[in-house]
Amino acid sequence: MLMEVSPAVAPETHLARSVHHIGAPPAFVSRKQPHLLMLITEDWYFWSHRLAIARAAREAGFRVTLASRFGELREEIERQGIATLPIRLRRSGRNPAGEAMAILNLVVHYRRLRPDIVHHVAIKPVLYGSWAARVAGVKGVVNAISGLGYAFTGTDVRAQLYGALARAAYRTALRRHGTYTIFQNDEDRQYFVDRGYLRAEQAVLIKGSGVNLKAFRPAAERGGDPIVFYAGRMLWSKGVGDLVAALPILRQRAYRFRLLLLGHSDADNPEAIPVQQLRAWESEGLLEWLGRRNDMPDIMARSHVVVLASEREGVPKVLLEAAGAGKPIVTTDVPGCREVVTSGENGFLVPAHDPPSLADALELLISDPDLRKRMGSASRRKAEREFSEEKVVRETLDLYERILRGQ
Repeated sequence: MLMEVSPAVAPETHLARSVHHIGAPPAFVSRKQPHLLMLITEDWYFWSHRLAIARAAREAGFRVTLASRFGELREEIERQGIATLPIRLRRSGRNPAGEAMAILNLVVHYRRLRPDIVHHVAIKPVLYGSWAARVAGVKGVVNAISGLGYAFTGTDVRAQLYGALARAAYRTALRRHGTYTIFQNDEDRQYFVDRGYLRAEQAVLIKGSGVNLKAFRPAAERGGDPIVFYAGRMLWSKGVGDLVAALPILRQRAYRFRLLLLGHSDADNPEAIPVQQLRAWESEGLLEWLGRRNDMPDIMARSHVVVLASEREGVPKVLLEAAGAGKPIVTTDVPGCREVVTSGENGFLVPAHDPPSLADALELLISDPDLRKRMGSASRRKAEREFSEEKVVRETLDLYERILRGQ
């Protein structure tokens, strides 16, 4: 059931508050309140990656609805003044009849709600939502592709099949007039443009989801063994296995440190690391797996080095948060990750799937507090300059304004 949440104050008051958060007042605020519908499959992902945009849109005069699969966060989302629309769209769904029904349900919702703009996040919402918007006559579409994902980076037969289907589908979904697609790094943007999935003028570059520079801020290092910190889903493609393979190399060099992993094993992803494997590593004393937690800023503040050995990313939020917190970073020299790290300045870039190189880079930072401090300061400056949440929000609302103006 759809819960409609009316704004508590008039649009002018929302606008006054938005000036405080995102700068100059957007020109699209008018007597007619525009309706923004965001389609994101999981409420936790919305909460961690898109809440700031939804809040700012509401404060700028939009009525905002989130269509998602809801768990314990639904009431908290509604307390933000955001309407909620439960859907059954699953990232892992493969049954053709079920997937067709999911698209049909979106068409019904879009026709009933008649949003001015729909904002789709991740591959399935982008494809299904774009098709539904076309059928339902929704004129303004924003698609957010945060990375190429398993369908493009996987090497097994299933990934190659999904990739072929995704590439064919993108050609039918992204080129419609009034549709814009946000990419987080220029290599992904160029990949889609060069292959004709969309026109160059439809491709928008916004670097990541931004970082809250007030929540993530530098803190003095705490005592004890250095903490190497990874946060993200427990996926092989995130390089967790390579990180574990680097541990014996460091242990043989007699370095004392702790490895903390924060995040869940994503059962809907074909590259999920089984919980049994994570528990086995933990029982061997290799690492500490924290699971899903809500105290990310505190854990980040206690950490000494942040690591992400991913195969490919959009722009990973954990690295933005690490930069905001003034942490040195070790990550792979792949699209998305190298957007955040300048090797030798605020961290080190290493080849993907290269545990010895990963161990060498971690060794430099584990063993040298002065190097950590210098690189951490450079990370904070880079976050302030390029990746603030305010900057990302402002650029996204500018795109909404462009759509409402019919450009």
